[in-house]
Amino acid sequence: MAEQKQSLSDVFSGIRDYFSPKIIGEVNDVFVKLAKIKGDDVPWHTHAGEDELFYAVKGRLKMEIKGRESFELNEGELFIVKRGIEHRVHSEEECWLLLIENKTAKHTGEVRSPITKTIDQQR
Repeated sequence: MAEQKQSLSDVFSGIRDYFSPKIIGEVNDVFVKLAKIKGDDVPWHTHAGEDELFYAVKGRLKMEIKGRESFELNEGELFIVKRGIEHRVHSEEECWLLLIENKTAKHTGEVRSPITKTIDQQR
């Protein structure tokens, strides 16, 4: 995480696994992460004390929020999930995401699943 410019497309080209966020930088108390997703392996989860920003860099992301009608984020759109809101995301085709999360946030909340990664695994 050098203090230099980065090409998002170069970083994304190095991401091989779906549902495996990669930390590309830190801004104060938040991580800036990139992830590729395809499929529906993200479990329903919450972040009790943190908001989470999703930005669709490429492709379309289906966002599901408990108690609301699901919707899509198209390329270039973002959505902020407020703390304590149960949610999950998925995508039929490959989707590239930029995520902004507090350093304290676990990417699948308190839910353990096969895609759950520690912060060290996201570096």
